[in-house]
Amino acid sequence: MLEFNEKTNLLERTELVYPLQDVSEPNLYRNLFSYEEIPKIAFNHRHVPINMPKEIWITDTTFRDGQQSRQPYTTEQIVHLFDLLHKLSGPKGIIRQSEFFLYSKKDRDAVYKCLERGYEFPEVTSWIRASKKDFEMVKEIGLKETGILVSCSDYHIFYKMHMTRKQAIDHYLAIVKECMETGVRPRCHLEDITRADFYGFVVPFVYELMKLSEETGIPVKIRACDTMGYGVTFPGATLPRSVPGIIYGLLHHARVPSELIEWHGHNDFYRAVNNASTAWLYGASGVNCSLLGIGERTGNCPLEAMVIEYAQFRGTTDGMDTTVITEIAEYFEKEIGYHIPPMTPFVGKNFNVTRAGIHADGLLKNEEIYNIFDTEKLLNRPCRVAISNTSGLAGVAHWINAYFGLRGDKALDKRDEIVVKVKEWVDAQYDEGRVTVITDEELEEVTLKVAKDLNRTLE
Repeated sequence: MLEFNEKTNLLERTELVYPLQDVSEPNLYRNLFSYEEIPKIAFNHRHVPINMPKEIWITDTTFRDGQQSRQPYTTEQIVHLFDLLHKLSGPKGIIRQSEFFLYSKKDRDAVYKCLERGYEFPEVTSWIRASKKDFEMVKEIGLKETGILVSCSDYHIFYKMHMTRKQAIDHYLAIVKECMETGVRPRCHLEDITRADFYGFVVPFVYELMKLSEETGIPVKIRACDTMGYGVTFPGATLPRSVPGIIYGLLHHARVPSELIEWHGHNDFYRAVNNASTAWLYGASGVNCSLLGIGERTGNCPLEAMVIEYAQFRGTTDGMDTTVITEIAEYFEKEIGYHIPPMTPFVGKNFNVTRAGIHADGLLKNEEIYNIFDTEKLLNRPCRVAISNTSGLAGVAHWINAYFGLRGDKALDKRDEIVVKVKEWVDAQYDEGRVTVITDEELEEVTLKVAKDLNRTLE
C-alpha cells in the first residue's frame, strides 16, 4: 500500500498488517543474548529516517520506578519534589506528567495532596496492576490516565506469565478494554521491548491497540520500555536492540502517532540518556525519566539530563527554570539524605569544578575556557577550582567566593586576610610533602576557623 507522507512529501509504502506469529517456542534471540556472554550488537545496515516530532516533552517516574530502588519517600517529600517538578517544568509544561503508586496510604495521601495543588503540569497519573479493582481505585481518586504493564518479550510471556503470544494479546486487550470502561486513558507499558519479537508480536499487538483506540475514541499511549537497557542507537543496528528501528516501526507499521509514543529506558549499559534523546529524534514525543536517574538497578534516564537535552535540541528552555535542578539536588542531599556521586553531570558537587592546575589557571582568566556553559546563570552553580600548591592567592579567593556564595561587595579580594591565612595553610600542607588536591571539606573547615579567629563571618 502507498500513502503520501505530508512530513516527507513522498509516497511511502506502508504495511498495515503484520500477523501475529504465535510460535510454540520462545524466541530468545540467543544469537544476541547468550546469557553466559556479554550481549552482542548486530547490524543489518538498514537505516530509518530521523523524524523529530513537532512537540517533545518529558514525563516523570520518580514516585513509581524511582521508589522501586530506594527507601520510599515520605508524603511530604513527594509533595515537595512534585512542587519542584512543577516549578522546573515552566509555563509550557515541558514536564508533562508524573506517575504514582496507589497501593499504600502514604502514596494515596501524596496523590491527593499533589492533586490539591491544582497544577496543569505535571499531570498526576498512576501505575497499577492489571485488575478491575485497581482501575476502580484510579477512577475513585479522579485520575484520567494510568499505566498498565503489558510485557512483550518471550522471556516474560513464556517464562513469567506462562502464556502463548496469542493468550498474552487476548489477556492484554481485555485489560485495556476494562480500563477504558472505567473512563480512564490506558498507557500500555511494553516491558522488555528490546528483547521482544518486534514484527512477530509487538507490531501486531500495538496495531490492535490502535484499532481499539480508533473504535472507542480513547487514546492509548504506548510506552516502549527498555527494561534491561539493551537499546542501542547505532545506525544500521538490528532489531530488537535498535532504538531508531523500534520508534520507526511503532510509527510506520503499528501506526502510532508521535504524541502517543513514549520511551522509558534504563542505564545498565550507560546508554539511558543517549537512547532517550534518540527516541525523540526518531519520532517519540515523550521520554520517561526520574529525578537523578534513581530507579531499578542502574536507574532510569535522569530527568535533569533530558531538560538540558531539550534545550540543546530546541535551542531554548521554553520557560523551564533550570536553576530548580540545583534546588532538587540540594533537597535530595540535605533533606532526603541521598548521596549524589560528586562527578554526576549537572547535579554532582564537582561537576563544574576543575582540578587540573592548567585548567584552573585558564578558568581564573576566563571561565568560558573550561566551563560547559554559564552554570551560575542556568543552574545557580558557579564554577569552582580545586586548590593545590599552584593555585595562588587568586585561586584561593576564587574558591572561597564560589564555595560560600560571596558576590559583589561581600566577595573577598585576593589580598584579604582570610585569603592570605588560608593560602598559608595550603602552602604548609605541600611543604610537608602532600601531593594531592585539597578537598572542599578541608578548605571549608580551615576557612571557617580562620574567619572565626579573625571575628569575621562568611555571608
